[in-house]
Amino acid sequence: MSDSGNPQDPSANPYGPPPPSAQPAPPPYGQPAPPPYGQPAPPPYGQQPYGQQPPYGQPYGTPVPAYDYAHWGKRVGGYLLDSLFTLLVSLPAYGLFFAGMAVGSKDMETYTDSAGVSHTTGEWDNAGTPLVILGAVLFLLPLAFFIWNTCLRQGRTGYSLGKGIVGIRLIGERDGQPIGGGMSFVRYLLHFLDSLACYLGWLWPLWDAKRQTFADKILSSVVVNQPKSQVR
Repeated sequence: MSDSGNPQDPSANPYGPPPPSAQPAPPPYGQPAPPPYGQPAPPPYGQQPYGQQPPYGQPYGTPVPAYDYAHWGKRVGGYLLDSLFTLLVSLPAYGLFFAGMAVGSKDMETYTDSAGVSHTTGEWDNAGTPLVILGAVLFLLPLAFFIWNTCLRQGRTGYSLGKGIVGIRLIGERDGQPIGGGMSFVRYLLHFLDSLACYLGWLWPLWDAKRQTFADKILSSVVVNQPKSQVR
């Protein structure tokens, strides 16, 4: 029976299927398919697209941290509070030392002769000696407080007592973590650079983009706004 009476499919190719050479070859197993004609090829796995490369020194795929840098006023407030706490710890030492000096020298008098030479009369009262010695020993308290507050506490948590009260934290710029007790002590020593040239380094956070002093720039540390309640 003839098929000449059956209608032909209008979408059918009258010349038959295209030869195999005209069809795109499937990609190898595990390889992505090529993009459509005119579309840019995707970047290799793990690499950033052009124009989105991370900064120099940062590995590809690592997000650049963004910080809320603490302004100069807060940093000054934290510093003044730490200085106040150090002074309070020092008061017993000063009190006992000067009380001992007053007791021991109560019978002593100093005068200046006609030639301008000073002379002291009388004898030292031994009752003041224990107070002077105890006061001198208590001068170790401010040193111990400094080691605990500025080096250990701030180095391990990022907060000194003053920084914790005003809600700022000292961290490393690269990883966002506390810099450690040793580096916190080194940072304290490096602050002498901030005192050079009329204390310019202490004022540098006023206009610096990262609010850093010279010591912060050397150690790559930053001070950020981060109340203790936000630390997990």
